[in-house]
Amino acid sequence: MKKIIVTATALVAAASFALTGCSSERGGGGTEPGAGEETTGFEEGATIGVALPDKTSENWVLAGKLFEEGLADAGFKADVQYAPASNTVAEQQNQIQAMVTGGAKVIIIGAKDGKQLSTQVQAAKDAGAYVIAYDRLIENTEAVDYYVAFDNFKVGQLQGQALLDGLAERAGHEAPYNIELFSGSPDDANSAVFFNGAMDVLQPKIDDGMLKVVSGQTEIAQTATEGWKAENAQRRMDSILTSSYGSAELDGVLSPNDTLARAIITSVQQAGKKVPVVTGQDSEVESVKSIMEGVQYSTINKDTQLLVEQSIKMVGQLQKGEEVDVNDTEQYDNGVKVVPAYLLDPVIVTKENAAEAYQNVPSLLEIVKSYQ
Repeated sequence: MKKIIVTATALVAAASFALTGCSSERGGGGTEPGAGEETTGFEEGATIGVALPDKTSENWVLAGKLFEEGLADAGFKADVQYAPASNTVAEQQNQIQAMVTGGAKVIIIGAKDGKQLSTQVQAAKDAGAYVIAYDRLIENTEAVDYYVAFDNFKVGQLQGQALLDGLAERAGHEAPYNIELFSGSPDDANSAVFFNGAMDVLQPKIDDGMLKVVSGQTEIAQTATEGWKAENAQRRMDSILTSSYGSAELDGVLSPNDTLARAIITSVQQAGKKVPVVTGQDSEVESVKSIMEGVQYSTINKDTQLLVEQSIKMVGQLQKGEEVDVNDTEQYDNGVKVVPAYLLDPVIVTKENAAEAYQNVPSLLEIVKSYQ
């Protein structure tokens, strides 16, 4: 996936679930959906398919629950499916095809592998359904109607800046600082966006010598973590520490999410070294606790409830034949099409601003307050 523009102009959604509408079908002669265009609508109470990847992240589990409840409250029939972690992308392909066959009018897809779903989304389009890519862009197909996500390039920029801020605060010495870089799974289109956003901030500091990647592993192919699996990140960190940090200290690690951050920290602790500044993402419970304990340095708050609410709001607009909200029509090129997108703003979270950042997330706010 290539990004055309790197500006972040996301707006946070204030979604409404009062969805009513007309009974006309999307069909031949209707306009193809896009930025600023009205859609042809479909009947109330229709089936909405939601295809999500495996449950390896707390946010995916929460998203499924919120979709089931929110779609039902909005008067739709929700068909929420997860692709098992132990399976290949074929299971999600089968689930999407079953949603098409079952007459789903909108299919919301959190892709297990966004490069391998073009056949299924084309089948959805041919059947008259709309496709919304959720959180992860679906690539190399014209059949994706909309993309809803947090501004993932900005996520990376925030992570890169947090690493610099943490080094200045915690390293205990002047630059240069020794760092290592981790990125996400190569089958997730977001991985490159996160990494590129972070490197937008970090690369100039590597070039001027302020930061030193001791292992020399700076390319995304070298830093990737297959399947977003903690054991893969821990294994790679073990290897780097053994090969590159005999007597040297590791000052910081760019980690793309919280699961990998905790694995990296475990590796460093088991090696008997001082825990470096480590970034993260997703505001997972154990990482929020770690941040409040002064171990992990930062995470990113991407409020899943807001993202699900915006997705359901878009479904309601499609059902009523209204213009669908988008706020970015230039940034997300999936290889054959620039997909109209609605982007929400991510929030960086450290120990210092956690109480403010989680004001609208009671479960996390309670954790933060228990440390104050």
